[in-house]
Amino acid sequence: MRGNQTWITEVTLLGFQVDTALEFFLFGLFSLFYTLTLLGNGVILGLICLDSRLHTPMYFCLSHLAVIDMSYASNNVPKMLENLVNQKRTISFVPCIMQTFLYLAFAHAECLILVVMSYDRYVAICHPLHYTVIMSWRVCIVLAITSWAFSFLLALVHLVLILRLPFCGPHEVNHFFCEILSVLKLACADTRLNKVVIFAACVFILVGPLCLVLVSYSCILLAILRIQSGEGRRKAFSTCSSHLCVVGLFFGSAIVMYMAPKSRHPEEQQKILSLFYSLFNPMLNPLIYSLRNAEVKGALRRGIRKERPM
Repeated sequence: MRGNQTWITEVTLLGFQVDTALEFFLFGLFSLFYTLTLLGNGVILGLICLDSRLHTPMYFCLSHLAVIDMSYASNNVPKMLENLVNQKRTISFVPCIMQTFLYLAFAHAECLILVVMSYDRYVAICHPLHYTVIMSWRVCIVLAITSWAFSFLLALVHLVLILRLPFCGPHEVNHFFCEILSVLKLACADTRLNKVVIFAACVFILVGPLCLVLVSYSCILLAILRIQSGEGRRKAFSTCSSHLCVVGLFFGSAIVMYMAPKSRHPEEQQKILSLFYSLFNPMLNPLIYSLRNAEVKGALRRGIRKERPM
């Protein structure tokens, strides 16, 4: 039976099906967002590496988030930009599958690193006297390595389940990148197992971490309310509320995308949801997590002064 099938060698990414003028506008807008994403996260990563005052567990986690955001955006956005100004919107099947694998791996890694960051803030605010013991460098490195390793292993499970399928058409992916649910529509076999594994992974990698993050920030909120200093309470609440906005945007869009009934959001809305965690979140993370931070601003000023000629 398989010998009679026509196997896919390349697919067409339909992307945003709009008129030419709007395509050029979107190209300019998304190019700006992508540049800001690389610039913002690059600056944060550089400052953390070069300034010894930022060699703390919190900024260690932020450096990993910056790497994830740059990698995540670079995996999806360049091909989307190319297709906005190119009539030939094809991608070879092997690079398409690799894009799916890397997109899943970086998404999983971001979920887990956000949990580690929320735990770090919980320990810092709720157990400040034991912070250096609990969040030692050994613990931070183990948590980071575990997050990365588990993320790529889980993505590998999805990849193996995808590769076991015969792909014989259609040759069009109705998305701006090779998103896993859109790729599965190319298979000419039963994909129920894949969808069950995707849903189970969402429960484990989205709902579970989101619950842990919410528990951590609930404890932090209670600790903030017990702070006597009004200025300290305001500063802590401002930091945590901005973090929660990013967490809600990332987890919320992903949960709606992969766990809500599909009739609730057609394919065009799925593309918009994908933009939130492919482009907007990586762009906003440096602003919310780091560039509003006094220590990062101080490190940036020190870096600029060093570059000035005497």
